[in-house]
Amino acid sequence: MDEKGFFHWTASLTCSALGDSELTRQTLKMKRHYLLTLVCFWAITCSLIPSSDGLRRIGLKKRLLDLASIKAARQARLEGNYGTSLINRQIKLSDSDGDIVYLKNYMDAQYYGEISIGSPPQNFTVIFDTGSSNLWVPSSKCYFSIACYFHSRYKASKSSTYTKNGKPCSIHYGSGSISGYFSQDNVGVGDVVVKDQVFIETTREGSLTFVLAKFDGILGLGFQEISVGDAVPVWYNMVDQGLVDEEVFSFWLNRDPTAEVGGEIVFGGVDPKHYKGDHSYVPMTEKGYWQFEMGDFLIGNQSTGFCEGGCAAIVDSGTSLLTGPTTVVTQINHAIGAEGVVSAECKEIVSQYGDMIWDLLVAGVQPKQVCSQIGLCYSDGAQSVSSNIEMVVDKQTNEGTSVGENPLCTACQMAVVWMKNQLNNQEVKEKVLDYVNQLCESIPSPGGEALIDCNAISSMPNVTFTIAEKAYVLTPEQYILKTGEGPAAICVSGFMALDVSPPRGPLWILGDVFMGVYHTVFDYGNLRLGFAEAA
Repeated sequence: MDEKGFFHWTASLTCSALGDSELTRQTLKMKRHYLLTLVCFWAITCSLIPSSDGLRRIGLKKRLLDLASIKAARQARLEGNYGTSLINRQIKLSDSDGDIVYLKNYMDAQYYGEISIGSPPQNFTVIFDTGSSNLWVPSSKCYFSIACYFHSRYKASKSSTYTKNGKPCSIHYGSGSISGYFSQDNVGVGDVVVKDQVFIETTREGSLTFVLAKFDGILGLGFQEISVGDAVPVWYNMVDQGLVDEEVFSFWLNRDPTAEVGGEIVFGGVDPKHYKGDHSYVPMTEKGYWQFEMGDFLIGNQSTGFCEGGCAAIVDSGTSLLTGPTTVVTQINHAIGAEGVVSAECKEIVSQYGDMIWDLLVAGVQPKQVCSQIGLCYSDGAQSVSSNIEMVVDKQTNEGTSVGENPLCTACQMAVVWMKNQLNNQEVKEKVLDYVNQLCESIPSPGGEALIDCNAISSMPNVTFTIAEKAYVLTPEQYILKTGEGPAAICVSGFMALDVSPPRGPLWILGDVFMGVYHTVFDYGNLRLGFAEAA
């Protein structure tokens, strides 16, 4: 892990003594260093504050960090692979019944709070992550990793409720690894205590970046289907032990950089102070991550044509930004004037094969077959694959790709989507080819992110997600991350390119940028997600 921060990180996790349960998450490689220096972020000092309405809260503070560390954090999150459940494979609400944990806001990018483990309680700062399902914290037996000495460590010998498990487990990241073993003890979340919770004690943290992390561990809020070692998640035990009245939890993420409280997660209900109107719900389509089907995506009032037939999407509190297919993120970057990396392969496709692609589309050839017909990709019957890339299906099924991998095939597939969309708008060929050439210049860097002219925010278009036939609009002020003022201001697009291959992809990940605008209810009892305008 290269410090948890600007972007959600996940890893591949394996437990040697617990069968074949294995979680792996896909990623992009980190972009080379940009000319950016200091940015603001929220960090933290937590204290447990009981409230008069019976809800439990945890406070926060803030501090500074440089962009290099933020990029390192992003690499840690993204240099793994998607979990096996992703690859293979939420009521009555009351403001007085829930258990609230206030969250810390890390540069409008990560939100985390405090839990306790053991008797008497030992406190830890954790990310509440709907994109994973295990709880892990550093162990007092972590002797040979410097990172452990910079974080709170669990001392089993100090807890009267500890039960030994001992089965080994390892967590592999793109830039390092964690290893340890399973243990069992009571876990405090807010004012409730989850008894006999199985969690991971890490005994080795194999990357210097763990030293810089502003959190101790992770508390996963995904489903047991993606839990390492099939360990029962904390949320499941909260429900089974009758610690919540309703089988829901909800997130409010505060995007106000001056606010004292970074947000809150409510277990067993919602806080009506933090949303407007009613929630609109969409059913889950996959159980593992909080996955649903998203409809068309629009830039301004114009459809991108990419998700007209539906796209898979997940809501992930551990992902800072909004990630989507490179094809669409490139269109967004172009529309908002983002500075991306020029792709020679993309321009080569347009110059050498543009006319041929146009003719095939006009002739009615299915877009997914065009690139294989012109010899740039080969087709396995379900998807096109670059003809000059070694097959790795047996090693890692459906691994996602980023710009720079499978370059000609990837560039061709993007050009086909862009041209097909323009053809639907009845544009002439010359105009379309010129437009696609411009899009080539807006392809994101290998890390997926793009810089924005802060002075142009007011003229940028809105973007719209369609979920269950309802439009969820984000304004430029909401999807652009801005730090600093005047000449020192730095703006980064809230959209990041991340490609997941069929049949699980294309996949959108609606992270904190979306959740900050739309209060989100995770309805575990009814297997649905609810969204309402945040207040």
